[in-house]
Amino acid sequence: MTIKACSCGTFVTALLVGCGRVGFAPNALIENQGANQFLNVIGSACGSQRIGDQSLAFLLSVNSNDTYFIDETSKLYFGDVSRQQYASDINAQYPSDTNQGAIACVFSKLPR
Repeated sequence: MTIKACSCGTFVTALLVGCGRVGFAPNALIENQGANQFLNVIGSACGSQRIGDQSLAFLLSVNSNDTYFIDETSKLYFGDVSRQQYASDINAQYPSDTNQGAIACVFSKLPR
């Protein structure tokens, strides 16, 4: 029985250690004040800009059920996607000719 308990604990530990930021960006945001501040900054500075048919402020709000924008923007902040990939992903998810201004605004607020 001790061996099974140890094996199970080792398995759970291995699963937890194997989990990186990719795929778990919302949890990373909770634990990373810099990412939270970045989202707050773009919400304030770029909130009136439109992504698809929604304002950027709405996509960042708790009222939105759409987590894609926050997930993709956090990946951009963490350097997990390039600017080019981010723009491509956002344009594919939210096809609209209004995205460019919001994307440019997000890029302008990235830390150097």
